[in-house]
Formats: sequence, C-alpha cells, structure tokens
Amino acid sequence: LTDARKILGLGPDEDPRPLLAEFKNAREHIAAMVRTAPNETLGDRYQQGLVEFDQALAAVQEHLEASGLAAPPLPPKVVAQAQPAPTPTSPLPQPEPAETEAFEKPRSRALSYLAWFFVFLVGAGGGVWIYLNNEQARENQRLVRIAFLESQGSIMVENRRWQDAATAFAEIETLSPGSDLALRGRRSIEAGMGEEQTQFVGYWIGQATAELEAGRLDEAVAATQKVLDRFPGDKEATAILGKVAAARAGQSRTTLITAARAALDQRKWSAAISTARQVLASAPADPDGTSILADATAALEKETADQVKADELLKKAIARDQGVFDQQMLDWLREARSLAPDNAEIAARLEKLSSYTRTLRVPGDYATPAEALANARDRDRIVLGTATWKGPLVVNVSVELEGAGFANTKVECAPESGSAITIGPDAKGARISGITFRHESFAVGTARFSVALIRGGSATFVDCRFQEASGHGLAVIEGGQGTVSRSRFADNGWDGVAAIGKGTTLEVRDSESLGNFEHGIEAWDGAAATLIKNRCEGNSRNGIHTVNGVASATIEGNQLIANREFGLVLESAGAGKVTGNTAHGNILGGIVIRAASSRVQVTGNEISQNQGPGLILEKGLLAASYAANPSSQNSGQQIVADADLSPNDDKAPESEKIPRASIIAEPVPFKRR
Repeated sequence: LTDARKILGLGPDEDPRPLLAEFKNAREHIAAMVRTAPNETLGDRYQQGLVEFDQALAAVQEHLEASGLAAPPLPPKVVAQAQPAPTPTSPLPQPEPAETEAFEKPRSRALSYLAWFFVFLVGAGGGVWIYLNNEQARENQRLVRIAFLESQGSIMVENRRWQDAATAFAEIETLSPGSDLALRGRRSIEAGMGEEQTQFVGYWIGQATAELEAGRLDEAVAATQKVLDRFPGDKEATAILGKVAAARAGQSRTTLITAARAALDQRKWSAAISTARQVLASAPADPDGTSILADATAALEKETADQVKADELLKKAIARDQGVFDQQMLDWLREARSLAPDNAEIAARLEKLSSYTRTLRVPGDYATPAEALANARDRDRIVLGTATWKGPLVVNVSVELEGAGFANTKVECAPESGSAITIGPDAKGARISGITFRHESFAVGTARFSVALIRGGSATFVDCRFQEASGHGLAVIEGGQGTVSRSRFADNGWDGVAAIGKGTTLEVRDSESLGNFEHGIEAWDGAAATLIKNRCEGNSRNGIHTVNGVASATIEGNQLIANREFGLVLESAGAGKVTGNTAHGNILGGIVIRAASSRVQVTGNEISQNQGPGLILEKGLLAASYAANPSSQNSGQQIVADADLSPNDDKAPESEKIPRASIIAEPVPFKRR
C-alpha cells in the first residue's frame, strides 16, 4: 500500500477515494501512450509503467474494500464525456462553495501529481527514445562499416594487396570481436598468398630452369633471384643457384680445356701447361686436364731436346757448306727446321742453301701451284704464299712444296674432283710442309676420294693438316712410302690416315688423328706401319687398327683415348713391337691382340679406365706372355684370355678395296671394306 501511495503520489494520510476517478483517467492516457509508442523499446517501457500504475490502483481498491470504505462512484471519464459549450446567456455552472472547498484542493494536488508524473513519463520516454535512437544509429553505422570493410577486404584479396586486406579484416575484428567475417577474411588472405606463392615461384623457377638449360646463366640467376627476394630460402630457387654455380664451373672448365687444346695445336706448350693446371687446381682428377698437362709437359721436354738436336744439325750443316748444292746438308737443315721451326738462324741457313737450287714462287713466278708443278724439276723448291689454292694438284717430281704455315696456306677441291694433292710414282722424295689439305664439301657413297694420296711414290709431310675429307685424310697405296710428322688428321669421312697393300709403308710420328669417322690410323692388306708418339682420340672406331699380314708393325708411345671401339686392335703382323702405349677411356675396351700377331712383342702398355675389358687375347695366345701390360680400373675384365673373336675382315676382294688405274692422271677413289 505504501508503494501504491508513492506510485500514485498520495500522502500517508490522504484519502485516495476522491482521486480514484482522476487516477483511472490518467491510466487511460498512459495506455494510449503504450499504443502510440514510436518503437518497441519505448512501448515496453510505457507498458511497464502502465502495469505498475494498475497494480497501485488495485492495491488501493483492495485496501478500501478491506477497511469497509466504499469507493465513491467514479465520475465520468473526462476523455469520454463532452461538456456543452457555454453560451453568453448561460452562465457557467458554479459548484457549491462547500463542495468546492472540500474537493478542489485534493483534486488540484492529484492533478499536479498526475501532471508531473505524466511529464516524467514523457520526459523519461523521450530521453530513452533519443538514447535508443542514437544507439540504433550507431549500430546501423557499425553494420554499414562492417559491410564496407568486408567488400573492400575481398577486393584487396582479389588484387593480391595482402596488407590492405589484412587491415580491413583486422578492423572488422575490432568492430565485431570473434566475427566469422574476420576469420574467413584472414583465411582467404592465407589461401591467396599460398596460391600466389605457388604461381609466382612456379613461373620464375620455370624461367630459371629454361635459361639454365639454354646456358644463359646470368638470366637464370636473375629469374631465381626474383623468387628469393620474395621468399628467402626457397628450396627450388636455392637448388637452381647451386646448378648455376656448377654450370659456371663447367663452362669455366670447358673454356679452359678449349684454350689448353688450342695452345697444344699452336705448340704453345707453356700456355697449355698453365691452363691445364688451372683446371686441375679445382678438379685434381680431371681426365682432360691431366691428359693435356701430360701432353704439353712431354711436348715441352721434347721441344727442349729437339732444340738441342736442331742446333747440332745446324752446326753440321754450317761446317759442310761449300757454297754449292748438297743434298745431305739440305736434309740436315730440313730436319733442323722441323725440330725448331721458330729458330731464325736455321731458317736463314735453309733459305741460303735452297738458293743453290731453283725456287719457284706462287704467286710471283707462277699464278697457281698447278702451273709451278707443271714447270718444276727435281730438287726445285716451290713456295706457296698465304692463300687458299685450288686443287687437285699432282706432284710427279721430287720437289719441295712449302706453304706459309697450315693456318695460312690451304689447298682444297671438290670431293668429286679427286684428291687435293696426289704424289705420283715419279715423285721420289717429295717434301710437303706447312699446308692444310681439305675437301670443300662431303660426298656420300661407297666410292670416295682421300684428300691426299701417295700412289707409288714417296713423300714426307711435315706440319700439315688433312681434314674434312670425304674418304681418308691421307692414303698411301701401290707400294708408296709415306712419312708424316707433326701433322694432324681430323674429321675425315674414313680413316685419318691409311696404308694399303703389300710393299706400302707408312711412318707417322708426333701427330694427331682426331674425330675421324673410321679409325684414327689404319694399315691393312699387308702394309707395314711405324707409328711413334701419336695421339688418336675420339675416332668412331679404333684408335689404331693394323692388319699387316707378314709385314711389321711398330707401335710405340701412342696415346689411344676415348675411341668408340678399342684403343688398339692388332690383327696380324710378321714382326715388330707394341710398347709404351696408353689406352684409356675407350668404349669397347683397351687393346685387342689376335693370334696372327703372336710374333709381335707387346709389353709396357698401360690399359686403364676403359668401358669394356682391358686387354683381350685371342685363343692361342699365352696370357703369361702379356703379363707386362698393366690393366686396371676397366669396367670389364682386366684381362680376357682365350677370347673367341670374330673372323678377320680383310678377306674382301682387292677390287672392292682399291680400284686400280693405269695412269696417274686418273683419280683413285676408294671403296670402304
């Protein structure tokens, strides 16, 4: 009851009965406010006030009934009854003075309380409404901001602006802690960054790999660095850098090996030694570096010895010089010049001695080498200037044909025209030096010309090159005698040099036979061969192949390296020796000795690192007789004894090997066996 009095604004002793009608009228106003509230929140607040007001009225009514005080009848509701409007002739009704005095004071106070209560409700409700309206506005702004940030974050993810996207989703997390939007945004960033890394790394690693395979190492490093700049420590990129480093080392090695071989070709031994040592400094076991160093060192030692011997020959020639032609003195000086080609004193003395004979100069005395040879006599000297001269040339007198050096003087012809130079039967003792012989192109077919031919005569080739022939580089046939020193046979269609037929002899010293499509050096059909200190490398068949029959074979100090079949195959020989040779890195094996070569002494040959067996001995040969040939580190057996080898292949008819011709003017092609 006390709470009800407080709600209704009554004093402790004040009689509520006269005011009940006003209170109920006020209650109707509160109910109208509930119905017309601008939002649910204010409606709920007004409804709560109405409930409390109803409870207060009910409590007062109960109290009056319990006290035996009947509540006066409620006057008509003010809002329900309309009073007639006063007119000028009808005065307003006036209450009785006693009634007015008894009722006016409590009624005025109740209305005052009611007014204040109403003002309170309206003021409070308005304040609440304003507050709630502001809260709603802020909530709406928050939701709008979250939607905007989500949109912006998604756009940033699509454009791979990861930091901007992360900032947007971080703000969403601040506005709505634990929000699924923020979580999904962070995951989209992680997924996008992962995809970008995969695509970015895949693209640039692919580029780097392609550049590496193409040998463009700087470009490969640049592509790899793009990955490492964004993703330091990437394993694939790091691995490619390792490959680039290895490739650089390989390129450096290749460059050094090429330079070392060029120095060997130019007989610059000290330069070759120095370059080979650079290779070995980083790779002590490098086979090419080791081989070049050994070759250059041996060549330098030999050059020193040759200088000593050349000086001795010069002294002998000077002592013998009587101012007239002397063949012995000429031979000494020629040998001295071959041993020491850069010795100016020897060159001058040889020039002086040559003046005792006739010298024909091309150009000068004659326009072409062919014209000079047509007018030459025995012991004439023909000097060819720096040029590429057209062949074929035929030498049928004992002349000296001297070029300006193999790099400066060349003689070539079409492969269908014959050999670039042919030494005929009457050229007994011709000497050719300082010239390169080659074919202009390559002719296919079973019959091909060699680029140089000794046919029945004898000739010495010094400091020459025989290369790019359709057939053999040099062929010696029909009992001819060929002597070659300090020369090279390279990239020829058949053998580098071949000696064919009984009575034919071939001597090759201090020369190279490289990359020929058949054997490096070959003697067959009964030809005799003396092969000393040559290098036969990279030929498509054997380094040296001999089928000497009953003729002798002397094979000493040769290097037989990386040929596609064997280093040396000794088919047959009536006498001779095979000693001091090295065979390594050959594909099918090291050295093959057949039973028909049992009379040849084979000793002191080093056979190693071949991809097949080391030493192969045919049935009938005693292994103990070949024990002095160390064989090691070969992929196959070190020594194969009692081997069942295929039949000899030199049974082909003579006509299939060398078509004969009756006159020297007719070119002689060969059919390969």
